[in-house]
Amino acid sequence: MTRKNIKRVNPRRLIVHTSYIILTGIIILLLVNMFSYSKTDEVEKDPQYQKEINKHYYVYAPIVPKEIDFAGEDMPVENFDVRESLDYEILKTIFWHSETILYLKRANRYFPIIEPILKKNGVPDDFKYLCVTESGLRNAVSPAGAEGYWQFLESTGKSYGLVINSEVDERYDLAKSTQAACDYLKDAKRKFGSWTFAAASYNAGQGRISKSLASQKVESFYDLRLNTETSRYVYRIVAYKLIFQNPRNYGFIYRDEELYPQINTQVVEVDSTINSLIDFALNYSTNYKIIKMLNPWLRSDMLTNKSGKTYYIHIPKGDGRSHDYFENKRDTN
Repeated sequence: MTRKNIKRVNPRRLIVHTSYIILTGIIILLLVNMFSYSKTDEVEKDPQYQKEINKHYYVYAPIVPKEIDFAGEDMPVENFDVRESLDYEILKTIFWHSETILYLKRANRYFPIIEPILKKNGVPDDFKYLCVTESGLRNAVSPAGAEGYWQFLESTGKSYGLVINSEVDERYDLAKSTQAACDYLKDAKRKFGSWTFAAASYNAGQGRISKSLASQKVESFYDLRLNTETSRYVYRIVAYKLIFQNPRNYGFIYRDEELYPQINTQVVEVDSTINSLIDFALNYSTNYKIIKMLNPWLRSDMLTNKSGKTYYIHIPKGDGRSHDYFENKRDTN
């Protein structure tokens, strides 16, 4: 080998290259260490840590009652399929803590409106839990276009007497939509002879329930195979019933003052056009936001009333926001 064929290495470049390799190796080792470390390692090093977990962390399986009814009709929980379906809905509900506690809070405000309307119409009190199942006691909008507390489609709402247009949508009026729900449920009860089927038809439609009964040749809801949503529907209603009637049994503990209070309002009768709900609100010493919150059925910022129909608009006594103007009458504990 001659001198011409020998490559000279730049010492400075060699040092930089070597340093880069060493640094890369250190980074890889750190990353491996970081991702391989786990709580398991900590537990193995410190058995006391696992003891503390065992001592303080529990997840309890809820008790499924041996007897339960919906709207006075027995649910056959002695059947394994019925019992496990109810168990499933109880578990899904009690461990969705944020939503369930919100529903409990809202019930204090809205059940006192729903309950007397159900009673007046001879509809079992248990149907207030259908409203919880449908909307969580709020004015929800479904992907299918069902709206309001009771989740009426526009066509169904109109067929049961609700006014629905660009300025007024009575699906968002809790009292009026509850009355419409009662009318629907009574029709379904007359058709099927069962409140349980009436509840199922509220979700699936009366036509689908009728076809399923005819094709499957059974008489009980609990023997009927339906789509997943409707199959779960009645069990979910009953799960809410169990939890709302005995919240502490299912781990929900709260003070009465944490519940949403009923709002102390007065009613203003209106039989003419309101050109501006903003000005209307200011005239009654409140604001547009509060008027819309108390009257969500008002869907525009005005109310055209060429026919002279009488509308009832709730306005707060006082400013409507301080707890001085709230009435918390209900005790759910």
